[in-house]
Amino acid sequence: MATPTGPAVIPAPAPFENGRDLLGQPRGLFFIGCTEFWERVSFHGMLALLVLYMVDQLLLPGHVEHIVGFPALRAAIEAVTGPLSSQALATQIFGLYVGFVYLMPVFGGLLGDRVLGRRRAVALGALLMTAGHFCMAFEASFLAALFLLIAGAGVLRGNLASQVGDLYSSGDRRRESAFQIYYAALNTGAFIAPLITGVLAQTRGWHYGFGFAGFGMLAGLVIYLSGARDLPPDAVRVARAAKQKLNAKERRLVLVMVLMLPLLTLFWIAQTQIWNTYNLWVRDNVDLVIGSWKMPVPWLQSVDSLAVVVLVLPMLRFWRWQAARSSEPDDVTKLAIGCLLFGVAVAWLAGGQWVADGTGKVPLLWALGYHFFSAVGYLYFAPVAVALFSRTAPPSVNAMMIGIYYLSIFAGSIISGRLGGLYERLSSAQFWLMHAAIATAGGLLILVLSTRLRRELAPASTRMDSRFPRTN
Repeated sequence: MATPTGPAVIPAPAPFENGRDLLGQPRGLFFIGCTEFWERVSFHGMLALLVLYMVDQLLLPGHVEHIVGFPALRAAIEAVTGPLSSQALATQIFGLYVGFVYLMPVFGGLLGDRVLGRRRAVALGALLMTAGHFCMAFEASFLAALFLLIAGAGVLRGNLASQVGDLYSSGDRRRESAFQIYYAALNTGAFIAPLITGVLAQTRGWHYGFGFAGFGMLAGLVIYLSGARDLPPDAVRVARAAKQKLNAKERRLVLVMVLMLPLLTLFWIAQTQIWNTYNLWVRDNVDLVIGSWKMPVPWLQSVDSLAVVVLVLPMLRFWRWQAARSSEPDDVTKLAIGCLLFGVAVAWLAGGQWVADGTGKVPLLWALGYHFFSAVGYLYFAPVAVALFSRTAPPSVNAMMIGIYYLSIFAGSIISGRLGGLYERLSSAQFWLMHAAIATAGGLLILVLSTRLRRELAPASTRMDSRFPRTN
């Protein structure tokens, strides 16, 4: 009931407890983690193949004519960009696809918070994504497939991640290792997907790679539904009954988080280009031949995820070591460090043309070095940013605010898709130095604004479990 000073605040839902633990953690964590594993197999399987598939087959004469609705899409894109080559069009479509995958959770979180409940939202999202992957088996249904995948990811993401926190009370120390488990499941899926889909695409054909991702998402749905009794109950009825309005402090927090989005976008412009044009750069410039065997291009996307998995525990230990000496950076400073390190890593790619061998190819070790260096910057930035949003957001709009964070990835993907059209007109060094400058600018701007941000976000930034974040 409202008071004279403002509306009453509804407390966060009590943690779900049913006494069914596994390895010292609630069983529900493992069902959520396995579902996230398969969602990442689905998503990163698409990331590894999509640009290469469009450039090497789908957008070529004899194929592009079969895509239902494609002339209208091309006309709409070129009305903004001007005429595009097939390669530039492919990078633009990729940017739009990834961008809308990260835009839709804004609405999917609201749907889960206020209408369907998180469980039903996750199930619906998995079904839509499964249907989308199976539509990728046919050239004619390519655009329908992208639509289903975007809608499914929008409903599933945020609603799945937000259930992890509902398993624990705020003071439960198991929460620390829980986020490690969830994060490991996510990155393991991202590591495995390009390995399998890359081999299938290279040896059996593109559609086998997409089909594997579809069966994986279906497996994730079955796993999620089988763990129903161990998952947190939906709180949608509380939300409906309360009709709660945000109080003044909560509105201020939401405003600050929204105003941070342009800063976060600068990081994601550079990062999403690694999912996008980077595959074309690898195909054209990196020596992938080892003896008589040629590594599939998508495998370097697996290395990208492997580097995160390998480095996450050493990074956590390093932060603990710093914390014990009262020298651990706060979350805002970590965001700045992440941007700056990632900018340096992308500049490393620009240096590839100066270490190219006599054939003009960049050594594979040079590309591998980039992935491990950039992973450090990623760990300082991406998980910390999502953790900051998920713990700062008011409980009644928590899933929706995780979706709001994804707006920075949406904007970064759209912009990186547009910048991808410059890949054919700039040298490799110029192209990557441009992206290195963008990421570095993000870090410098966060440092300039760090005092104000630190003050506004202090309640979230000072919690110990921010070192064990959810990721995007």
